[in-house]
Amino acid sequence: MASNKVKIGLMGLGNIGLGTYKTLEMNREAILAATGVDFEITKILERDVDRERDIVVPREKFTQDADDLFKDPEIQIVIGLLGIKNEGDFMLRAMENGKHVVTANKAAIAAQYDELREAAIRNNVMLRYEASVGGGIPILTCLTGALQANQYQEVLGILNGTTNYILTQMTDYDLNYEDVLKDAQAKGFAEPDPTADVEGIDVANKLSILISLVFGERVRPDEIPTTGITGVTKEDIVAAAERGCKIKLIASARKNGDKLEYSVKPTEIPFTHPLAGVSNEFNAVYVTGNAVDELMFYGRGAGPLPTGSAVMGDVIEIGKAIVKNAAYDLVVAGGK
Repeated sequence: MASNKVKIGLMGLGNIGLGTYKTLEMNREAILAATGVDFEITKILERDVDRERDIVVPREKFTQDADDLFKDPEIQIVIGLLGIKNEGDFMLRAMENGKHVVTANKAAIAAQYDELREAAIRNNVMLRYEASVGGGIPILTCLTGALQANQYQEVLGILNGTTNYILTQMTDYDLNYEDVLKDAQAKGFAEPDPTADVEGIDVANKLSILISLVFGERVRPDEIPTTGITGVTKEDIVAAAERGCKIKLIASARKNGDKLEYSVKPTEIPFTHPLAGVSNEFNAVYVTGNAVDELMFYGRGAGPLPTGSAVMGDVIEIGKAIVKNAAYDLVVAGGK
């Protein structure tokens, strides 16, 4: 198969950026053999050039000027992994310069969904964000691809590894919330400031994206009734168990007639439900469609390599479209 070079600009070489870089480097020959596309990260936007990393990156690839990525005519894809609040603005600039964009930044996608979608359509570029909802779980690709013949009735998700780890440890080992949080922080499962996770903000961002894709409705994260896990006690967990249930932080969206109901909150899940068996830092999405019935997607919802895998999956799909000069898949860019 003939080789086609696709050059990439990477914004951010933190944990997820490293996972993406490693995923490409360790599988580059296999990707080339399978697709005929030779992907190369040629420039990296990164403020901290000298930080110690467990990979060797040529220093000439680094830049602190985003325009070095956006205005480079050879770069065709920009990956947004800065993890900052205004990353959506960087993605808009990239698309205005004719770059296809891949990101894992759920807050940016949820906050600027319509604006980003319109920019992708206006500039005839692809916008992909598989890694923004389920880390390594390919939920968005399946929902908008193999399952698109369905009308969806309900989506339930355990979409945050930090909170699921904390609730699992409290349930299985009769521990207090405060003690488990400290343990999760020590193990790297929780941030030093865990607010976005434990208060459900992270999950609301992800549910907002799912609602847009699954139900074709725009619901902003701050419009989703959201309750975190900080109020869950050992007594609550014991009482739930006596009723044959586990408490999980559940993102829920379901059709009730013509009305869409949605929430993020600690929810009692029967022991017999597949989501009850999702433990520790693992995530899962449970979907009901009118044709396919019930499906569950399960896996690692975070982590450098699982998330890097999803990022590179999006990059590869765009790369294959580029070399075929194919029409761009704006369904993934904009939902239904």
